Parts: sequence; C-alpha cells; structure tokens
Amino acid sequence: MTSTDPTKVIWWLVSRASGVVALGLITLTVVIGLTMATKILRRPGAGRTLMRLHEHAALVAYGAIAVHGLALLGDTWLHPGLRQLVVPFALGYRPVFTGLGIIGGYLAALLGLSFYVRRRIGAKRWRKLHRATVVVWVLAAIHTLGAGSDAGTLWLRVIVLAPLVPLAYLLVLRLLPARRTERAPQPTRRPLRTARGGRSDDPAGWAATSST
Repeated sequence: MTSTDPTKVIWWLVSRASGVVALGLITLTVVIGLTMATKILRRPGAGRTLMRLHEHAALVAYGAIAVHGLALLGDTWLHPGLRQLVVPFALGYRPVFTGLGIIGGYLAALLGLSFYVRRRIGAKRWRKLHRATVVVWVLAAIHTLGAGSDAGTLWLRVIVLAPLVPLAYLLVLRLLPARRTERAPQPTRRPLRTARGGRSDDPAGWAATSST
C-alpha cells in the first residue's frame, strides 16, 4: 500500500486495528479463565472481580472480531464479498490462514453464547466446553501470523508470542491432577454424663475421646 490517500486504506486500517484489539482481548480472556480455573488467586473477592473482567473482555473481543471481518468489505485492495468473509477457506487471499481465523471467530461466538445458557446445559458440561477458549487463541494466533499484513514486524510478533509463557504455565497447572488433601479425622461428638448420671452436651462442642 503505497498510496498516501487515507480514504483508500481506511477500511484496511480499521480491520487491522480491530484485529489486533481482538487478539489482545482474547489473550486476556484466556489468561483470566485459566487463572480462575487454577485458583492461584485466593484473595477474597478476586473470583468475582475476575469473572466480571472475563465476561466484559470477551464481549468486547467479539465486537472487535465482527468489526475486523466486516471492515474488509470496504477494502478496495482485497475487495472480498460477504460469502468470502463468512465461509471458511473461501477467500482467495491466504485461504488457509484466513479460513482458520473465520473458524476461530465462530468458535469464539459459540463459547460466548454458551455462557448465557450454562444453567440449561449444566455447569459441568459448560466448563468442559469452555476449555476450548484456548483453541480460539491458538487459531487467532495462527491467523494473525499467517494472514496479517504486519506479521513480519517485531511488535506484532511480540503481541502474539509474548503470552505463550504465562499461557503455557497456567495450562500446565490446569491440566495437572488436583491434589487431594487428607483431612484429619474429627473427634466424635457425644454427650457427656453429669454427676447425677444425666446426659449433657459438651459446651465446647466436642467431647473428650478419653474417659476420666
């Protein structure tokens, strides 16, 4: 793109910017989701705050994904049709990478909508389905590096690849089997006998296990 007329590249710039924003927000939602799943933050109220941030970031990400695709309808260089933007691998420009991006967008929308029907499908089933958010990030990263016009620049590679370390760490923690801690057996509560031979509850809540 060598033209200096911004009106000829405005839609490309909008699509480019919204795509970067979408990738950043998807990364954030996956990191927050894995953080909640691993329960590494045990501060009171942290779970509720993370859940709200997770939901809001996901909703904005879905909007950015929609803008990223629809803005290309005005791109005078690529000039795609609506069918090429909604059907995977139908676009002639780098069809594999653009197709994977479209599939990732559909999967993101499916997972986002599942949040509002989790009570109907069951919490356990919803949690298993929600694990696919990692797949959304992988598809988005491949799409960005394979089809992005700035894929060869250092700044975009940093945005895509820098989260790999924390994501891998959280994912390993998530996949590790939960450690089961054995609780010490609690003393059996039983009534105490009074001096007159009656029975009385232990005021401390627990009776001694040895006789006096």
